[in-house]
Amino acid sequence: MRPKSATLTEQELEIMKIVWARERVTVRDVYEDMLERRKIAYTTVMTMMKILAQKKYLRKTQEDRAYVYQPTKPKNQVIKGMVREFVNRVFNGSAEPLLVHLVEDRKLSGKDLEEISRMIREGRENG
Repeated sequence: MRPKSATLTEQELEIMKIVWARERVTVRDVYEDMLERRKIAYTTVMTMMKILAQKKYLRKTQEDRAYVYQPTKPKNQVIKGMVREFVNRVFNGSAEPLLVHLVEDRKLSGKDLEEISRMIREGRENG
């Protein structure tokens, strides 16, 4: 059996991005947003949001006749966890090979590299 993962599936992350952007949503809100980009069943969205609530990414409260969902964790915290898990799983916990791969693959612009250098310098100064 696969160990519990902090990483969201592609569909879960898509839903969470909508929730983070709006802060308070119903299943219908998310369904209509996703439907603008691709065909998806309302029941699929409802099931995924129920799973996200079970995983404690969403909090659900009843208002009038609908459930309203709110994120329980900030976006940056979830993404940090996903990146950390990816680096641990793929690169044995070292981010250096990831950066080397991104640079060699030309996925980092000159501006990106300057920002990384600035952050490293600040980290050294503050650490």
